[in-house]
Amino acid sequence: MTDKERPVRFETLSGIPIERVYTPASLGDWSPDEKLGEPGQYPFTRGVYPTMYRGRLWTMRMFAGFGRPEDTNARFKYLLEQGQTGLSTAFDMPALMGYDADHPRSRGEVGKEGVSISTLADFEILFGGIPLGDVTTSMTINCTASVALAMYLAVAEKQGVSWDRVGGTMQNDMLKEFIAQKEWICPPEPAVRIVTDMIEFTSKHVPRFNPVSISGYHIREAGSTAVQELAFTLADGLGYVEAALARGLDIDSFAPRLSFFFDIHNDFFEEIAKLRAARRMWARFMKERYGAKKPESMRLRTHTQTAGVSATAQQPLNNVARVAVQALAAVLGGAQSLHTNSYDETWALPTEDAVTVALRTQQVIAEETGVALTIDPLGGSYYLEKLTDQMEAAALDYIGQIDAMGGMIRAIDHGYPQKEIADAAYRYQLMDDRGEKVVVGVNKYVMRDGKPINYLRIDEQVEVEQIERVSRFKAARDATKVERRLKQLADACRNGGNVMPVLIDAVKDYVSLGEISDVYRQVFGIYREPIIF
Repeated sequence: MTDKERPVRFETLSGIPIERVYTPASLGDWSPDEKLGEPGQYPFTRGVYPTMYRGRLWTMRMFAGFGRPEDTNARFKYLLEQGQTGLSTAFDMPALMGYDADHPRSRGEVGKEGVSISTLADFEILFGGIPLGDVTTSMTINCTASVALAMYLAVAEKQGVSWDRVGGTMQNDMLKEFIAQKEWICPPEPAVRIVTDMIEFTSKHVPRFNPVSISGYHIREAGSTAVQELAFTLADGLGYVEAALARGLDIDSFAPRLSFFFDIHNDFFEEIAKLRAARRMWARFMKERYGAKKPESMRLRTHTQTAGVSATAQQPLNNVARVAVQALAAVLGGAQSLHTNSYDETWALPTEDAVTVALRTQQVIAEETGVALTIDPLGGSYYLEKLTDQMEAAALDYIGQIDAMGGMIRAIDHGYPQKEIADAAYRYQLMDDRGEKVVVGVNKYVMRDGKPINYLRIDEQVEVEQIERVSRFKAARDATKVERRLKQLADACRNGGNVMPVLIDAVKDYVSLGEISDVYRQVFGIYREPIIF
């Protein structure tokens, strides 16, 4: 026998040292009652529900959206036929940035990275034949999320579905936009004000809807470590809680519908530990800092997605293996829903064949492996429990620094999370470039001549058709009604009224997403990111 070890870094992707072996001594005076509890009970480390996957499997929610609304509608229906249990909508760049398909800035981008949406007519086609009272829909949209919610509720009304039956999630996490994804219209304060309007409105009128999905995914995709993702995501969540409390809302009236979204990267145990630490930390914040009484207010429910940033264009079929391992980590970490990336997404939006393989990956895990038969099967592992504690402690250090700055908006003003992420991304890239972190098929096991793959191409005619469609609808509208609705919206923005009732009336009169966004620009101004580096 030899004590010689391989010449590799024995540490997690966050830089946490990994011991050779873990024993009870690794945990010191660790208390399972304090740290774990039972599934479905405070502090929810082992899971947010008493039966977890023994009662109901996670929602299999594949991200989909491309081309015209009818193209995405067909993909939705295909995925539901294949056993998907929830919808997830990707919007194109113009919609995400607040422009209609016919705006000059939309040229060349319509329907390319998601579905093209300009008016309620597009939403009616997008969800045509899909009963909104029977399926939950997640929408990945942020600075124009208020418009998307208004359109979704208007479609539900047209289907005869009462709002108390409408379930789903708006991503709507503007703080992470300023930190990582960089899709915004107005500055942080008015952006958070609109998020708070949506929290208030849904808590009163759409009780099954999650008005915000507090998202670490984009933070991680921008280059953060898992610890930074955990810390900055929870700090964003605390920012929304503070805004809602300042509005006069009771913590237990809105906290149960706050939801989360985490990235699941390659470091298997670190990702599992991250989700367990997130649940415990959030529960303690809600109970100890804010005095929440309802257990539902303390439960961190999370969607997860396999790490797009870990996928490679080289040897793309290797991504099938990466996604399978990441998906298994999400399940062992106790996620409530999961999107598995398709192997071809480094090249383009996924083909039908590729997305089917991604969905089947989840179904194999659920139906064939046995991992869903018991709750938190890795709980009690000396290594996992130690790692969970270490991640919690490191994340609390970050949150303490953000608190000292006055909260996340002030930290963003200082450029603190942005610079931390940039530094982490740089360190990771250096490790990749030097071969210190192996990326199979990229810096090790490289093949010179890769086999070409088929990938989805968006027909250029899509943009032409969408421009014609929105132009027709704008020409056929009652212009007087449109002007009146836009004035009402501007007044609500200026006087502090909740924008949601006004928006719902506006979209019913086919006021467009771009026109509404222009009001936001005019009233609140356009955010310009300060020079940080």
